Amino acid sequence: MKKLAVIYHSAHGNTRRIAELVAEGARTAPGVQTTLLRAEDLVAAPERLLAFDGFVFGSPTYLGGVSGTFKSFMDATGRLWKSHALKGRLASGFTVSALPSGDKQSTLMSMFVFAMQHGMFWVGNAILPEQHAGIPEDQAANRLGSWSGLMAQAGHSGPGAGGFAPGDLKTARMFGANIAGALSCMTCAPEAEAAA
Repeated sequence: MKKLAVIYHSAHGNTRRIAELVAEGARTAPGVQTTLLRAEDLVAAPERLLAFDGFVFGSPTYLGGVSGTFKSFMDATGRLWKSHALKGRLASGFTVSALPSGDKQSTLMSMFVFAMQHGMFWVGNAILPEQHAGIPEDQAANRLGSWSGLMAQAGHSGPGAGGFAPGDLKTARMFGANIAGALSCMTCAPEAEAAA
């Protein structure tokens, strides 16, 4: 059984909602156990990450990057970086902002660099945008056209799930299933890891 952690920070509930849907989708993959974790709960004990084979990182986009709380989580893993304790694990990420762009790409890139510094394997978003198949834009999977990770738009209707387009909610489930599927296929024998 592979273990996947969906690690997120959510100030207003929007990123938490997407995290829940990513986890819901991941739970459809056989052989993968999925756990939701708040980033702020890992700052004091980042060694808890060692129990997992893969991670999906989630943060709102604030001023073109991850939230301060999520950055504190990232910084707390420094002692794990020194021993490369997370090397070889799977990683992916998602972000939420109120605008269609909102500079979400730079948030995903900071997660990508974080994962690369730890020696992880990054999995992007393999979902084709469905509006090309005639599905209305607000209902289409990957309607924002992000390949490096999942992007969702919360809109301005307040906290929680109310401001999301149906397509973003569908994409979150599909994204989680894809990441868990990739994790279930990923094997790394101890001998191969020792040789690396």
